[in-house]
Amino acid sequence: MLGSIAIVAGTAIGGGMLALPLATASLGTLPAFLLLVVIWGISIYTSLLMLEINLRTRVGDNVHAITGKILGKVGQLIQGASFMSLLFALTMVYLMGGSSLLETRFEPLGITMNNQVAVLLFTVIFGGLIAVGVKWIDKVSRVLFTSMVVLLVIVVAFLLPDVDMSALLTSTGSELVSGSELNNLWLAAIPIVFTSFGFHVCIATIVRYLDGDAVSLRKILIIGSTIPLVSYMLWLMVTLGTLGGDRVYGFEGSLPVLVMALQGLANSEILKQCIDIFANLALITSFLGVTMSLFDYVAELTRARDDIAGRAKTWLITFIPPLLCALYYPEGFIQVLGFAAIPLVIMIIFLPIAMALKQRKQNLGGYQVAGGSAALGVAGVLGAVIITAQLLVAL
Repeated sequence: MLGSIAIVAGTAIGGGMLALPLATASLGTLPAFLLLVVIWGISIYTSLLMLEINLRTRVGDNVHAITGKILGKVGQLIQGASFMSLLFALTMVYLMGGSSLLETRFEPLGITMNNQVAVLLFTVIFGGLIAVGVKWIDKVSRVLFTSMVVLLVIVVAFLLPDVDMSALLTSTGSELVSGSELNNLWLAAIPIVFTSFGFHVCIATIVRYLDGDAVSLRKILIIGSTIPLVSYMLWLMVTLGTLGGDRVYGFEGSLPVLVMALQGLANSEILKQCIDIFANLALITSFLGVTMSLFDYVAELTRARDDIAGRAKTWLITFIPPLLCALYYPEGFIQVLGFAAIPLVIMIIFLPIAMALKQRKQNLGGYQVAGGSAALGVAGVLGAVIITAQLLVAL
C-alpha cells in the first residue's frame, strides 16, 4: 500500500508544482487554497469512479481495453486521441520549462545559450534516456522522485519561518488586480490546477498490482491524492508568503525568475542549491514519467519492433511534434499546461461518466462510488466548466 500511495502521489507531483505559484499568485492565497481543495475533491471522486469501472470490467485490463469493452471502437478512438494530446502537450511543457532552467545553469559559467539550442540540448540529453529502456528509467525515476521530495521538505522547513502569515491570510486577488482581469486570471488558473492533480493514468496499474482489493485501493487513492494537496498548499505558503503574490504575479510565468527569487531568500549557499536542484528534479521526474508513457504508447500503437531501428522510429514520433512546438513557441509553459486540461477532462471525467452510466444499468454489483447519478451530474458540470475556462482563455 505504501508503494502504491507513493506512485499516486508521485504521478501528480512534478512540474505542475512550479507552475502553481505563477498561476495562482494573482488570486490571493485563500482563494487559491479553495480552488486547490475543490479540484482535489473532483480528482478523488473521478479516481474512485475509475476504480469502480476497472473492478467491474476485469482486473488487469488497461484503460484502452476497458474503454473498448464498454464504449467500443469510438470510445477507444476518443480515449486514444485524448491520451496522445495530453502527453504531447505535457512533453512540450517540460521541454520548454526544462530548457529555460538549463539556460540559467550555463549563465554562471559565462555561457549565453540560445533558447532553441537549450531546447534541443535538453531533448537530446534527457529525451535520449527514454530510448535506453523503460525498466532502467523506472528505477532512475524513483530515485529522482525520492530526492525531490526530500529537497521539498528541506526547502519548506527552512523558508516556512519567513512566511508572513498575516499578509498571507488577508491577501485577496482584488488587491493585486481587479475586475475583468481577475476573472480572466481565475479562468487561466482553473485548468492548470486541475492538470496538477492528474494522477489517474496509473489507476489501472495499481488495481492490477493489488489484485482488485477494493478497500485498500480506495484508501490508496484518497491518501495518495491528499499528499499532493498538502504539498501544494505548503509550497504556495512558502512562495507566496515569502515573495508576495504581487511580486510572483510580476514574474509573468517565468520559471527561472521564480527559482532565482526563491534563491534570493536563502541564507546559505547549500539552501540555494537545494532550491535549484528541487526545481530541476520536479521538471525532470515529470518529463521522464510522461515521455516514458508516451514512448510506450507510440510503440504499441505503431507495433514497432524492440530493436535499434524500431526504437529510433518510436523516439522520433514521440519527440519531434512537441520539440517543434517548443522550438517555435518557447514562452508558452503556463498556457500549454492549461491546454492539457482539455484532453485530461475527457479522459478522467467525461469518458468515465459515460462508462459508469452504461455499467450501472447492467446491475453488475461490486464496488460503487457514493453519490449516485447526482454526483455524476456535478462531475460532468465541473468538467464542462474546466474546458470552458480554458477555451475562454485561449480566445
